[in-house]
Amino acid sequence: MAAFVRVSGPPNSNFLVGYPGISATLPRIEGKVEIRPLTGISAPVAISLVRICLQRRETIHPSAESIAKKHLGTPRRETTDVVGKELLLFRCPAGKESESVVLMDLPFVLFIPFGRGGEETNRRIPPASLQLPSRTAETFYELVVTVQQGQEQKKFAFPVPLQRYDTLSTFGMYNRPEAAEKTSDHLVTLGISLPRWSYGPLDPVSVYIKLSPNPDWMSKAKKVTIQKITIGIEEEITYNPEGDEPTKKVNRIAKHTQTVGVRMPEAGYFTNLGLVFPSKELRDPEGIIRRGKAAFPMYGVNSFTTTGTLYKIEFFLIIKAHMSAARDIVLRQPIVVCPLDQQDCKEEMDAIEQAAKDASHVDPHNPMLPACTIIRANDKDALRALGWTMVGGQRKMVIE
Repeated sequence: MAAFVRVSGPPNSNFLVGYPGISATLPRIEGKVEIRPLTGISAPVAISLVRICLQRRETIHPSAESIAKKHLGTPRRETTDVVGKELLLFRCPAGKESESVVLMDLPFVLFIPFGRGGEETNRRIPPASLQLPSRTAETFYELVVTVQQGQEQKKFAFPVPLQRYDTLSTFGMYNRPEAAEKTSDHLVTLGISLPRWSYGPLDPVSVYIKLSPNPDWMSKAKKVTIQKITIGIEEEITYNPEGDEPTKKVNRIAKHTQTVGVRMPEAGYFTNLGLVFPSKELRDPEGIIRRGKAAFPMYGVNSFTTTGTLYKIEFFLIIKAHMSAARDIVLRQPIVVCPLDQQDCKEEMDAIEQAAKDASHVDPHNPMLPACTIIRANDKDALRALGWTMVGGQRKMVIE
């Protein structure tokens, strides 16, 4: 008899407990696998074995954004990995092919790895769920339940959206000022200072800019005219970064130009420039937020800083000084893009702290799961577990 299988999370909460990317919160997926008869009211189901794992699927199709290239370019490429370990939830006793059951509730906890990038793939911190426009690249996760009934084995997949929280702009590491310098010739040096370098949707991006003349060539440097200064943000997607032929695609997602039109002062030229990081509109023209896809969280940005097996997304702040009587100077400074804005990041901090306190009481080697509930076909009152009972030789629904 066929089995009906579903996975349910803890009451009034999500499957995901903790914050992936923050090891102190012991990120994990908690829930239980529920198995019931699929057809008939109470026909017993023969179960030999039940396993569960978290599976990551990544696909890339760089040609998908163009209709012509979609059909003529390289086909979609896909990879599938198991995240962490696969858990064995049930196995029938030795010597029996299967166990005849009418109801099965099997609790589980799957710990999400929080290792570092140098370790083997299944121990790295998994990248966040993401789907780029036109599905040029995507990462999504599924809880895969394997149910073996005698010689027949079936797999049931349930989407689980996964976010990463190690790029929050409120973390101290992203709030240390970053400085950089660049020169194109011997006359002028472009220097910048970033007060912070992690940004989310609609966050202000400000940069302190300094153009300094070379004191050894002051007479020539003073003849330089600063025409304009441009600041922009570029998204760089690298497809197949670990393969033989990685390909890069660069998108300019924001730009702001300030006209200057002054001769280079002897003390140098100083200015502050800024722009607002672009966001994705989640509402339709009528102001309604449409239901998102089950496998993907609803983000306020089209993409963010992430690294997978088949693709990598990086962001750069581009500062360009346009000058006459000297070469233009272009400085490319890496930045981090977080799917949450500054305010949301602040609000998450208290919850992360509480999750870390809760996780301190959890033993990853023995997470103290509730007991399994298995009701076999020959158990007394087995039908009652399904809400039925026998009255006068007939099956009747139990009404409490």
